[in-house]
Order: sequence, then C-alpha cells, then structure tokens
Amino acid sequence: MGHGGNVIQELTTDHREVEEIFGRLEALPPGSPERKDLCDQATIELVRHSVAEEAYLYPAVREHVEDGDALADKEIEDHAKAEQLMKDLEGCRADDPRFDTLMTQLMSEIRSHVTDEEQNLFPRLEAACPPDALMKLGDKVRQAKKTAPTRPHPSAPDTPPANKLLAPGAGLVDRLRDALSGRGKES
Repeated sequence: MGHGGNVIQELTTDHREVEEIFGRLEALPPGSPERKDLCDQATIELVRHSVAEEAYLYPAVREHVEDGDALADKEIEDHAKAEQLMKDLEGCRADDPRFDTLMTQLMSEIRSHVTDEEQNLFPRLEAACPPDALMKLGDKVRQAKKTAPTRPHPSAPDTPPANKLLAPGAGLVDRLRDALSGRGKES
C-alpha cells in the first residue's frame, strides 16, 4: 500500500495493512505455522505504528484538540493493552493453546482502537490542526517508523521525551535480532 501524505493518511494506510494481515491470519486453519509468521508481521507493524503515534500523533492531539490530554491518554492506554498481548504472543507458537485466544484478543483490541481513532480522533485532529502541520507530522511519523522497535516493550516509556530518546536504540537491537532470526520475513 502507498505510504505518504499527512499523518492521518499515513496512519490510516498502516491500519489497512494490519487489517489485511489479520484477514490472512484468520483465513488459515488453527495451528498453522504460517499464523505465527503473520502474527510476527502484524506485531512488527503495530509496534512501529504505536511508537510513531506516541512520539508525534498524541502530542499533537494534546496541543491542538480540545480535551486532547484525555483523548491521548485513552489511546496510550489502548496501546499498553495491545502491547502486553503482543508480548504474551511473542512466546507462543501457533499450536500453543493460548495462541488463538491471545490473537483473537489482540485483533479485537486493535480493531476497536482503529475504529476509535478513525471515527473520533482523526476527524477532531483534522478539524483543529493546520494542513501544513498535518503534513509535517506525516513526515515525522514515517521517519520514526524507520528506526522504531519491532518487538513489544511494555515497560518502555510511551510519552516524550523519553520515548523519542530510547526507541531508536531499542529499534536497532530489535532489527538486528529480527535479521539474525529471520523474524518478520514473509515465507
């Protein structure tokens, strides 16, 4: 899918890509090893996406949107739940009895979060934030995703400035681990 545009277009493209991965995963029979590969791909995309949102989207929501602090706090809380589910899934094989339950919970959490962002947060931000600022945020989000971690780190900071300082280092270590293990590579 094409990336680019303002922050809302960029993040909406991410949402569609993750939903496509979820659909492929759901089409496979329980226990299929490919389900774990797709889970890993979804996790990589979701972690990168979340890190970028926490670094740039939510601070903009706090700055520009009325009641933005409460809105951003709720979204960060959603991220924490999803990140813990991804961490729990990290240690599961596709034939583990917990895998399907955890994956179903993760997909439900993500789908609810996406609906909330697209129907509530994005329209409010678009109405309150100048178009040029939304474009700059899109660029920052794309850059952040390039160096973001690819594995869940539930205890890592989720607000600036600490998250912006620590994410690139964790991302480097994660990408090295992924390269050595082959994690996230489509089969």
